[in-house]
Amino acid sequence: MERSRRQRQREQETEQTDDERVVCPECESENIVTDADQGELVCDDCGLVLDEQQIDRGPEWRAFNHSERQSKSRVGAPITETMHDRGLTTTIDWKDKDAYGRSLSSEKRSQMHRLRKWQERIRTKDAGERNLQFALSEIDRMASALGVPRSVREVASVIYRRALNEDLIRGRSIEGVATSALYAACRQEGIPRSLDEVAEVSRVPQKEIGRTYRYISQELGLELKPVDPKQFVPRFASSLGLSEEVQSKATEIIDVSAEQGLLSGKSPTGFAAAAIYAASLLCNEKKTQREVADVAQVTEVTIRNRYQEQIEAMGFR
Repeated sequence: MERSRRQRQREQETEQTDDERVVCPECESENIVTDADQGELVCDDCGLVLDEQQIDRGPEWRAFNHSERQSKSRVGAPITETMHDRGLTTTIDWKDKDAYGRSLSSEKRSQMHRLRKWQERIRTKDAGERNLQFALSEIDRMASALGVPRSVREVASVIYRRALNEDLIRGRSIEGVATSALYAACRQEGIPRSLDEVAEVSRVPQKEIGRTYRYISQELGLELKPVDPKQFVPRFASSLGLSEEVQSKATEIIDVSAEQGLLSGKSPTGFAAAAIYAASLLCNEKKTQREVADVAQVTEVTIRNRYQEQIEAMGFR
């Protein structure tokens, strides 16, 4: 009985899908397109109009560019993890103008000022939300200073929220955990930012960032691969004004050196800087060790040591 019931259900489902499939009665083609402008259902093969005066389920207004679409749209921004309330609360604008663009009277302006002030106050109901708001604003500030894309900010906010839910922030500074979450997000998204660069824009010492980052990644089980020195090559080469030839040569040097096991235990930024220095000499676009060291934020001694190892690995003396 159960088998026959299941078979009957399958037959009904296939009948429903057959009914939903639209076929052209003229040429029996299934290549049917919808013309949203005319509100018609048209066969793409023979041009027969199957249905007209369809219901337009889009907005009633028209827009011809992005700015018009933004000004006429009546929906809010998408949900984001970078705000403590995920962007779901009301925001009162500071323009002091009505819906028609006319300036408000002085009485209305003072009323809107009071409403705006209380709206900002009630957005955070307790100390926990205020701390979360502060941490997410710190992540946004540091991400802007580092010039990383918005996806990294979203990932960093999610990592921080996970650490907050797991109670990993107790006994640690909010800035330290926020900075560690941003550094972990950069590594997770493949955006090359060294610990020194992150520490520069942070208000926390580098040692604390590294310690907190190791603790969070271990507790949350973040699967982060070692940083590839090749990720730093395009940015460093662009800052030094070097050509594509130098970049490809530096990548080749890194690959050959890594195959011989020279990369183990070495700083990826120092390794990339030394490869760029060696490639600039080989391609006759010489840059001094000081210039490369300033861009990569490493010492000249590091570049000299890595340079000697890489030259020997390439077979040059």
